[in-house]
Amino acid sequence: MQNAEDTRRYPIGPFQKPILMDVQTIINAIDEISHLPELLATKTANLNQEQLELQYREDGWTVRQVIHHIADSHLMAYTRCRLALTEDTPIIKSYNEVLWADLPDARYAPVESSVQIVQAVHNRWVYLLRSLPIDDLEKPFYHPEYRKNFSIKDVIVLYAWHGKHHVAQIETALRG
Repeated sequence: MQNAEDTRRYPIGPFQKPILMDVQTIINAIDEISHLPELLATKTANLNQEQLELQYREDGWTVRQVIHHIADSHLMAYTRCRLALTEDTPIIKSYNEVLWADLPDARYAPVESSVQIVQAVHNRWVYLLRSLPIDDLEKPFYHPEYRKNFSIKDVIVLYAWHGKHHVAQIETALRG
């Protein structure tokens, strides 16, 4: 059971990898990824500067930082999938998302550019994912921070959750 702080941090609950990772689960997750750009654009349209500075929880990121984080993170995920498809278990570069969210562009830049990045990256990413043979979904990369391999299908289900998770944080911040 989540406490109040956990509910604000994880409004849709923490990520839980599906027990069954069948083809339909992957198709549904890709569909979720495909819908994120439109959902993000809708949720962020017409936000004023005050709303962009709201936090979804005490000591949490602002709405602006969350939007920029989604662009950063999803661009990384797309790139990692491409690396897994073109190299033999590549070792990916991790990054400190907390420090990235504190850089001046994430703290102060208009969010429209990050919404456009999400739209463009997802157009390419979804096209790629839907075109892959089923066996390619097993191709891995090695994540040095977690010291383990992640397959493309792992990334798909994680990022289907990730987009919904951060949109829910934005909604939480806007509700107050």
